[in-house]
Amino acid sequence: MAKTSENRVISFIREYLPYVVLIVLVLLFKRYCYSPVQVKGDSMLDTLQDGDIMLLDIIGYRFHDIKRFDIVVVDAEQEWIIKRVIGLPGEKIEYKDNQLYVNGKKVKDAYGSQETKDFQVTVPENSYFVLGDNRTNSLDSRYFGAFPKKNIIGKTSITLFPFSRIGNKE
Repeated sequence: MAKTSENRVISFIREYLPYVVLIVLVLLFKRYCYSPVQVKGDSMLDTLQDGDIMLLDIIGYRFHDIKRFDIVVVDAEQEWIIKRVIGLPGEKIEYKDNQLYVNGKKVKDAYGSQETKDFQVTVPENSYFVLGDNRTNSLDSRYFGAFPKKNIIGKTSITLFPFSRIGNKE
């Protein structure tokens, strides 16, 4: 009788172990590599729209540097926000007359869809200054301050849904 019970357990494990392993692998992949993320609000108009579902690359910045104008997901006080990187560590960022200046040099910013009020800030080391593309309707680094690198969850640029907006938004 013990043999039969033992055989059932072994048979059960053989049958269901591949499914358990698959579920664990999918969960690990979602947590540490790629995950869907949803745009909330209008702060990234005209590039992104409220409700867009995007693919978040969580692992990429372990191998590549964060670049100016990347669209990133940031952990901002227990809420994830999607914004565009404007200032890199140690840079002096200034908007004057709706024009971006980095360390005193004019830089073309093709992403801001609204007027950007004048301001000036120096980005701390190991931090990033992010803005929404819809500058008049965005809670971003002008409100929160620059974000430490550890708060940058990852990069996102590919819209998955709705299907009418699918594609790369870089």
